[in-house]
Amino acid sequence: MSRRYSQLNLADRRRLFHFVERKLPIKEMARQLGRHRSTIYREIRRNTFHDRELPDYNGYFPTVADDIRKERRQRLRKLVRHPQLRELVIEQLKALWSPEQIAGRLLADGVSAVRVCTETIYRFIYGKEDQALELYQHLPEGRRKRRPRGSRKPRDGGFPAACRISQRPDFIGDRSQFGHWEGDLLIFQRDLGNANVTSLVERKSRYTVMIKNQSRHSRPIMDKIIETFSPLPAFARQSFTFDRGTEFAAFRALEDGIGARSWFCDPSAPWQKGAVENANKRIRRFMPSDTDLSAVSQQQLVALVHHLNALPRKCLGYRTPAEVFMAHLRDCA
Repeated sequence: MSRRYSQLNLADRRRLFHFVERKLPIKEMARQLGRHRSTIYREIRRNTFHDRELPDYNGYFPTVADDIRKERRQRLRKLVRHPQLRELVIEQLKALWSPEQIAGRLLADGVSAVRVCTETIYRFIYGKEDQALELYQHLPEGRRKRRPRGSRKPRDGGFPAACRISQRPDFIGDRSQFGHWEGDLLIFQRDLGNANVTSLVERKSRYTVMIKNQSRHSRPIMDKIIETFSPLPAFARQSFTFDRGTEFAAFRALEDGIGARSWFCDPSAPWQKGAVENANKRIRRFMPSDTDLSAVSQQQLVALVHHLNALPRKCLGYRTPAEVFMAHLRDCA
């Protein structure tokens, strides 16, 4: 008997129909189908046709049993049984909320008496019955079919070995202190020009900042960071963690300009600044690599980060980065 569970299909039910006709024992049916006897017993009990008005037609029939099973599964789906919940989920998907954000916020706010999990929403999106809605287009990856997440190939950098991340204090690593940032550079197709975007994320609140640059020269990039972060109090801009790209070689300007310390990931280890890597993935939904930055203003980048900072996050108890960031500014002032 197979130890790997799989549901009975129509071919199995056709074989089972002949076994029932021959009145084989349940144990023998299970042996020949390679299933546990409980599976066979449940199948016959749940999917046998019964009709008091047509008793002569009662019995176990393969196609009828398969139809009963399909009808029961469709009836049990929460987003079919609760149309108001279904419409709410669709509305939030179209607002570019992820299934995890939707499920978490519904639970946190108590908006719906019916609890729905992330997997239920994914099955709703990719289910055959709802394919016509094409809700997958509103997901971060926009894939037509579900597939496992792939790994990203690390990039090596030529930055000198200084201020290694291994020397960074633990209170930065465990996010117990506010005011420590991660930074990265979003690069676009070269034939569209040298413009790029600096993305920065505060580690504790996941608050995102985006700055447009005209080149990859390090000093202008650092000057833009200094200009952007100068209005913040010193406790809100204590340090920055970068990779070893040459665009961050002028990091000492941060300490001179705003008193912020810089730390650098190990070579080929972008996961060590996972907060900004995660933010970059969100940003790429709106600004893919073929975006022409000459047509994008800094004001438009600000509008985009306002949207990103207004999305609830699971790691924040489904509060938004903007809510958490402002709370820390008030508490620490």
